Amino acid sequence: MADRQIVLPRLYAILDVTSFPEAQRTTSHIVGFARELVDGGVELLQYRNKSGDERTILSHARELRRVLDREVKLIMNDRADLCVAADFDGVHVGQDDLSPEGARSVVGPNRILGVSNHNLEQLKQANAKLVDYIAFGPIFATSAKQNPDPVVGLEGLRAARSITNKPLVAIGGITRANVGAVTAAGADSVAVISDLLQHPRHAAEEFFRLLQQV
Repeated sequence: MADRQIVLPRLYAILDVTSFPEAQRTTSHIVGFARELVDGGVELLQYRNKSGDERTILSHARELRRVLDREVKLIMNDRADLCVAADFDGVHVGQDDLSPEGARSVVGPNRILGVSNHNLEQLKQANAKLVDYIAFGPIFATSAKQNPDPVVGLEGLRAARSITNKPLVAIGGITRANVGAVTAAGADSVAVISDLLQHPRHAAEEFFRLLQQV
């Protein structure tokens, strides 16, 4: 399969189930939250659940696919097998997950494949692989991970931009207050979890408004 160039939306929304209070980790709340994001303009949504078992993850994922249909591209975090089982559009793997080669062999040639990188050496290796986009960070301090990698900052993002022509997704601590600086440093897309949690439709709309200004 030849390398290909996809175009990512400017906002890469992540629905992180573990960021919800325990009582809200229900299928109905998760789908309702996703619905608000899509109504706010989100075109690509990653489902991330680091604490759920396989059955729970697959149940959530299939309901997201059923309710949202093809209004939004759905990306499964970590699990290439569940990406296929839920008929998602792609999978995102980290440094401790299935390798990009392994993930590609599971999801096939047509689904989207992204990979997280936390330093320039990892990014150089990913750049040589048949992945569709590269996520890089954390740009700023983040609470989304229990043991986050070292912050790379805007300078690190600029260095990453100089290395790859693949779509570059900035991750880690990105908010409406700093999104302009992140985009100016070379990110094609910004991954956001925490700053979408309150009033998700309004937050998404505001992100898009800010991203149109840069």
